[in-house]
Amino acid sequence: MTTAAQISAVALATLTALAAVLGSWRWYRVEPSRAFWALVRSAQAAAGAQALVGGVLAVAGFEPADGLFWLYALLPVAVSFVAEQLRLASAQTVLDARGIEDARAVGRLPGAAQRSVVLAIVRREIGVMTVAMGVVAFLALRTLGTI
Repeated sequence: MTTAAQISAVALATLTALAAVLGSWRWYRVEPSRAFWALVRSAQAAAGAQALVGGVLAVAGFEPADGLFWLYALLPVAVSFVAEQLRLASAQTVLDARGIEDARAVGRLPGAAQRSVVLAIVRREIGVMTVAMGVVAFLALRTLGTI
């Protein structure tokens, strides 16, 4: 049973660390990245899988060395959920900061200004998810210490 918990934690730590590194680079360069989003979605699936493994282990009677295992096994799902909510708010935050009332108003801007707004939104979304991936990577590594 310990092996399943270790494998899920290592897989989650690896995916989220890769996503955090790639996201940091893309955020710095202000470049959209399909690979980053694919890694983020894979990491979120791995977080769900880790929570599922934790549930199966709990039902099977697994007793980790530290009771914090359960928190570290489930918290990545909560972190991902909160990060998604913050990501969804990114567009409105950027629009508010620029004094733009809504998406239609962006459409009335000159082409270069539209691109600037879109890149600012994408950069903010990448930043939010990069931080979340870093937090989840840390939690996954902490999970390994509690098995």
